[in-house]
Amino acid sequence: MEFVKTIVYALVIAFGVRTFAYEPFNIPSGSMIPNLQIGDYLFVSKFSYGYSQYSFPFALIPFSGRFLNDQPERGDVAVFRLPAEPSIDYIKRIIGLPGDRVQMISGILHINGEPVERRRLEDSVYVDKDGRTIASRQYQETLPNGRTYPVFERFGDQGPADNTEEYLVPADHFFAMGDNRDGSQDSRFLQAVGYIPAENLIGRAEFLFFSFDHTVRWFEPWKWPFAIRYGRLLNGIE
Repeated sequence: MEFVKTIVYALVIAFGVRTFAYEPFNIPSGSMIPNLQIGDYLFVSKFSYGYSQYSFPFALIPFSGRFLNDQPERGDVAVFRLPAEPSIDYIKRIIGLPGDRVQMISGILHINGEPVERRRLEDSVYVDKDGRTIASRQYQETLPNGRTYPVFERFGDQGPADNTEEYLVPADHFFAMGDNRDGSQDSRFLQAVGYIPAENLIGRAEFLFFSFDHTVRWFEPWKWPFAIRYGRLLNGIE
């Protein structure tokens, strides 16, 4: 009985931590490169934005709205449930707040009619989910609140969503984009993703606790120790 009680207590504590404090997520795609890599594992703080039905595993406690609600800041990297398919988790950067006007013009992000500061960095490469090495231009963006981060533009300023309509972010919604601008399906694609309801937010990405080179296969155990990206462990997420 003591063993059973210990297991039950451990499960209850784990459920509480996962629901109300921190939840682990992994990065399966390259949409947030260069800041998040395929094979990264990170913790998301659940308390950053408050709680909704999606804070609970499998949305076990259905209710509308949020409690202890706190709005994301522009530039936060957030995990949310995809509006069109709430069983799917997405991770993107919050670019537009309720009431903002967001537009891409020749690859340059505009917020409320003003171009976001963009500075060219050294070109770089990344490895996509199929193991291909992709060359890309790299820029540093600075949002109006001073948040800075690098972005990739594989196709320069002529990518599939580098010239868009002007989006007006509805009340209680947010506009999110991937840092790998030409390799991200995000709020620029209204039918696929669109505006993110506040209720769909799960939390803010805080720090990496593990990172593994996704090109190493499970049947290559001799490579596993060398596949860990030791330099990324415990890194904060900007």
